[in-house]
Amino acid sequence: MKKQLVWLTVVVAAVILAAFGKQLKELASPEKTVTKNISFAVYTSDNYNASVYANASASLQVSIVKVRGNERKVIWQKAYDARLLKEYPNLANALAEKVIVNNVVDSKDKLEVVYTLTYSDNGSQLQLQDGTTISKGEKSGKLFINI
Repeated sequence: MKKQLVWLTVVVAAVILAAFGKQLKELASPEKTVTKNISFAVYTSDNYNASVYANASASLQVSIVKVRGNERKVIWQKAYDARLLKEYPNLANALAEKVIVNNVVDSKDKLEVVYTLTYSDNGSQLQLQDGTTISKGEKSGKLFINI
């Protein structure tokens, strides 16, 4: 009877270890996290001083999304209010932003920097979307947003 109890205990322990082994491993030695730096610049390379652009404006929404498998989580977001196109600076004077993202599990997480640019003129709107991905092994990313 004692031998059967010992074997039953061993089998139950093996089943529990097999079922929860991955979680136990992560608790015992959690994956190391890294810090990633993301910078972007908002500028224009065009001259919008012509009269056809007199009332044309653009607004901008920038987001950083952490992606792990099928899970997506917005971890940073900024909206730039609409301004006339001719008011945006050139590349030398660009509106610059630097974001530091901590606690990124490099082997599991990727960061997407996405933006939506909305042009408006006389009641009409046009939206453009673009972005970049900072993947495994990359410590930093840069995005240039040309209005």
